[in-house]
Amino acid sequence: MIPSSQVAKLQSALPFWMTLLLIPLIWIVAGLGGWWVLLVPASTWYLFSILDGVLELNLENADPDTTDEDLYWYRFVTMIWPLVQFITLFGMIYYATHTDHLSVAAKIGLFFGVGVVTGTVGIVYSHELMHQSNKTERWLSDILLSMVLYSHFRTEHLHVHHPHVGTPRDPVTARYNEGFHRFFPRVLIGSLRSAFRAEKGRLAKKGLPWTDLSNPFWRYWAMQGGMLLLAFIIGGWAGLFLFIWQAYIAIWQLELTNYVEHYGLTRKHLGDGKYEHVKPHHSWNAAHKASNWLLINLQRHSDHHYKPNRRFPLLQNYTEDQAPQLPYGYPIMTMAAMVPPVWKRIMNPRVRKWRGMYYPEITRWHAYNKALNPEPGSKT
Repeated sequence: MIPSSQVAKLQSALPFWMTLLLIPLIWIVAGLGGWWVLLVPASTWYLFSILDGVLELNLENADPDTTDEDLYWYRFVTMIWPLVQFITLFGMIYYATHTDHLSVAAKIGLFFGVGVVTGTVGIVYSHELMHQSNKTERWLSDILLSMVLYSHFRTEHLHVHHPHVGTPRDPVTARYNEGFHRFFPRVLIGSLRSAFRAEKGRLAKKGLPWTDLSNPFWRYWAMQGGMLLLAFIIGGWAGLFLFIWQAYIAIWQLELTNYVEHYGLTRKHLGDGKYEHVKPHHSWNAAHKASNWLLINLQRHSDHHYKPNRRFPLLQNYTEDQAPQLPYGYPIMTMAAMVPPVWKRIMNPRVRKWRGMYYPEITRWHAYNKALNPEPGSKT
């Protein structure tokens, strides 16, 4: 257990600031042009994968009772990131649409890298911020999500994914033997529908229609519309295209991560639409040090579902006896997910082992594999 006094030190937080180095990298490769623009995604995928292989696993846990005051230097990087990302994103749109230095292909490659950063870092930081009770942090989360046109993720994540993970109601739980290329279009449609349904249901309980102005979807649409308009004002149709392109890449990065986090892990149906409580073994975990620096401990996913409001430096590591472990960090696992035969060769045996370990009494898995069990709350 790392004591609070050690956790609070600046040098303990500094590894999580490595993401800030991606910002000057984006500007440098934009100036170099050509194939250099691919250095940004290469650094997030390959550099951190190499570092994961070189560095030891991080199995230590911080004192979970550490106060917010002692976490200042960790909170600082998540609080300044929205402004840093905003300046970088729209600065890049201005630069790319007002220079002859970059070819069309280089611009597309550059904003592919920007999207990898706004997804790998920006959405992960927005995820951290949305889970806090502080209104400022939640607004910063909304701003980050509007920059990638995925504002409904806040509703879907907080009001659908967390309460219903591992059940048929959660579109984000990847099903056993479901390749990513089938999962991706399903989750794009399913998460939007489930988020809208959740907000409509919450308003209905208050006797209000979905059109009521308290529906956060009005805020989501307004903020996203503002971002699109700004991109057009700065860069015209080309700027608008580049903005939408980076947003698509960011969403793709997010859903790759979602795919990895719960692939094949389902909660036991107890009958009459009732499911067991979420437990640590319903999330895949990874203790790889460098990728947890990049993703602010997102890979300690079991503890996140156990304590959703726990700030990222305090998320606890789980051993193999407590929760299933990934063989590699998210950068390698998401690359593997893009090649379904490779992914299934790596993960399907692990899912079957997990089933035998936690649910030996279940002999027929077809309904779980196809999400055919009743939705939570259903009596059928």
